[in-house]
Amino acid sequence: MIYLGWFFLFFGAIRLLVAFINWATHMHLPKNQELTDHPFVSILIPARNEEKNIGKLLDDLSTFKYRNIEIIVYNDNSTDNTAKIVQEFSSRNKSIKLINGEEPENGWLGKNYACHQLANQATGEMLLFLDADVRVENGLIEKSIAYTQKYNLELLSIFPKQIMTNIGAQLAVPLMNWILLSLLPLGLVRLSSWTSFSAANGQFMLFDALTYKQHSPHKHFKNNKVEDIAILHYFKEKKLKVATLLGDESIRCNMYNNLHEAIEGFSKNIFEFFGGSTLMTIFFGIITISSPAYLYIFNGLTESLLYIIFVVFIRVFISLASNQSVIKNTLLIIPQYFVFVCIIYTAIINKKNKSFKWKNRNIISAN
Repeated sequence: MIYLGWFFLFFGAIRLLVAFINWATHMHLPKNQELTDHPFVSILIPARNEEKNIGKLLDDLSTFKYRNIEIIVYNDNSTDNTAKIVQEFSSRNKSIKLINGEEPENGWLGKNYACHQLANQATGEMLLFLDADVRVENGLIEKSIAYTQKYNLELLSIFPKQIMTNIGAQLAVPLMNWILLSLLPLGLVRLSSWTSFSAANGQFMLFDALTYKQHSPHKHFKNNKVEDIAILHYFKEKKLKVATLLGDESIRCNMYNNLHEAIEGFSKNIFEFFGGSTLMTIFFGIITISSPAYLYIFNGLTESLLYIIFVVFIRVFISLASNQSVIKNTLLIIPQYFVFVCIIYTAIINKKNKSFKWKNRNIISAN
């Protein structure tokens, strides 16, 4: 029992080291990098019932000084005013184009099908997939292209800075980076050839167009509900150069409007943070939540307090790296643990029932 406690302490120390590395290495887009050329960029936006968001994103994109772009929005059978809003922008800006999509073919998930159709219509040398709920600032295109040119990347993904306007979001959304940035040094996504060092976010995926069309990644993973991670993992298997970064003010996202929505949303991909393993996810949850009590009972007060110090500083470094509130994330550690348990439980139930509903569609992955 004592030796298991020392393992818990060691695991906590490793997570603290990883969190520190992710903060210290500043895994964001560098500023003021010069472009070697100005490729034509296709900005591709799948949108299903996004009337609250799509206008804001298109307004952001319309202010970009980088003009060598086309903007294509795929209206994925929206039942709200998404198409109408895009049409209004298109009438004022010739670089904006609307595609009214059809229901996905058999074997496809909706977003994957939308992205594949968008890529078929794109004419750019680079393909930038953005989710409709992100907000972007002028200069994002230039910085992203400069980074891909510097490292000859075939794929660059960015985890946007998260906008959390209510307590529900504050309880759930930080958990994504809490897991990611305490287990994976993001720099190794680019620097290491090991496919286990893979992470990506479909809210921002920038591809070299020739590479994309050669591999058709959204088609390759047409029935995968966490296609972003699967695609980057696949690219690493193919020895293609990839990288994943954290977002700053230049790319932000308000992912979820309430706690229930956040739990449902994260439950669809929580296992993928642990290699798709349900057991590893549960094991991680048990260790992180029960370690202080276990150490107090079997090792002693000093070891338990040391682990708690690790926990606090993990939150501090991850919050700093993610441009999130250090104070809020530290004060909400315990309730966030409860939400983490709810996410795992929801994911297990959905997996058992082979059912997951998102945007009024059932998502059932064969993977």
